[in-house]
Amino acid sequence: MTEADRLSAVSPATTLDISKYLDRIGYSGPTALSAQLLHDLHRRHMLSVPFENLDILLGRRIVCDQSAFVEKIVERRRGGFCYELNGAFSALLRALGFAVTMLSARVTRDDGQSGPEFAHLVLRVDLDEPWLCDVGFGDSFVEPLCLQPGVEQPQGKRTFRLVKDGRVLHLELREPDTQHWERQYSFTLVPRRLDEFASMCEYHQTSPDSHFTRATVCSLATSDGRITLTDQDLMTTRDGERVSIPVISQAQRTAVLRDTFGIEL
Repeated sequence: MTEADRLSAVSPATTLDISKYLDRIGYSGPTALSAQLLHDLHRRHMLSVPFENLDILLGRRIVCDQSAFVEKIVERRRGGFCYELNGAFSALLRALGFAVTMLSARVTRDDGQSGPEFAHLVLRVDLDEPWLCDVGFGDSFVEPLCLQPGVEQPQGKRTFRLVKDGRVLHLELREPDTQHWERQYSFTLVPRRLDEFASMCEYHQTSPDSHFTRATVCSLATSDGRITLTDQDLMTTRDGERVSIPVISQAQRTAVLRDTFGIEL
């Protein structure tokens, strides 16, 4: 990939109110470009904006449009899935002056094989060194990963690494107290445009084979774990310990979405 190729796919600037977006994710620090700023914004996004598929289950169509993503997350204070979350986050980063490139990732299936191209959207951000950013995969890394293969990168009790296989990079996760590495997804550094993800975005919200059409998920990282609402339970994980509380009635679900995730449908 030449520098000209990379720059041609850098996500375009979207008109947005930076201060509103920063308020949405609870960030009030300096905005001079730096690796520290990138880490802080990524972490705040993960702690503030849920990974959720509620619109899909309500039959509300999601269009691959960056402005729509920003409006949903910032103005309506909602979450979303990968195209929405990373699409909006790329707009914020670009507005602040970061060089952002969209990349296509193939999510690892239960059988260990890679899913289709464009099934997941991730971001490359270039400073003095390149970084992998992803605020749209749910239970994964909370701060950016150095885009360098072969380096183990601890985050909390977990460890992440990138494994190079020809032109392909595999993101792998190792849970505490184990030597087993679990592959999360695979990607290349080929620059992509947002419209290239439109077909898979449509698939994920309409196909009966998509897990997004089959079950509710609303999940948010916390300082010591994660909290997740499913069709039956509210699961809270803290330092590896999980507690589940049944959520049966619609009134309960409405209250949990409002009080825990800040979502009102």
